[in-house]
Amino acid sequence: MAGAIRLVVGLGNPGKEYERTRHNAGFWLLERYARQAGVALRKDGKYQALVGRLPDNGAWLVLPQSFMNASGRAVQMLAGFFKIAPAEILVVHDELDFSPGTAKMKQGGGIAGHNGLRDISQRLGSHDYWRLRLGIGHPGDKGAVVDYVLQKPSAGDRAEIDEAIGRSIEILPLCLAGDLQGAMQKLHSVEKEKPVEKKPAEKKPEPKVEAKPAVKPEAKPEAKPEPEKKGLFGSLFGRKK
Repeated sequence: MAGAIRLVVGLGNPGKEYERTRHNAGFWLLERYARQAGVALRKDGKYQALVGRLPDNGAWLVLPQSFMNASGRAVQMLAGFFKIAPAEILVVHDELDFSPGTAKMKQGGGIAGHNGLRDISQRLGSHDYWRLRLGIGHPGDKGAVVDYVLQKPSAGDRAEIDEAIGRSIEILPLCLAGDLQGAMQKLHSVEKEKPVEKKPAEKKPEPKVEAKPAVKPEAKPEAKPEPEKKGLFGSLFGRKK
């Protein structure tokens, strides 16, 4: 059995303008968990983070306040001071590759372009910390990702994300007790994962070309039959009956 989680980190950006954006899914989970556990998250200037501590096991709850790209600063300082190993850290973050409503947990792995994970990995010098990934969906176009994560999800997507947060909070006691495999099994056994639906990039409407009316060919006058010749020659060469 792996060591117990001693530090839970929620990733996001500080400030009112970001609090409801998709990139703050990690904040949403940790704030909700802290409320349920009766733990106050207080600003700590030394760590540049909102920090709280669970009374039962002494595990730390941390929301870095130095923006996503510098999330690792608080993690590095707190982990270094309290001698917390990477394998004893759980980072909660938004995941583009999962649909809203999906939550998965793993240890180690790549950073998948996530700037918060990149900074944490660089500052810890390790990828071996645990990740709790909350699906937010993908915009369908790689170039639209930056704007997408900094926008609010639809009401339907937010409800799906909140439901996944609720399931994730239920497995945190197992993580804090050191039963990481049991936590993963419980979370993934009720997972209703859907393949991520990448939303097609919006296409600019093509200009409408007005159809020109078809030009009707001019009607040629019908050839009139020649009148019967009368007189001597007409009677001599007339039609035979």
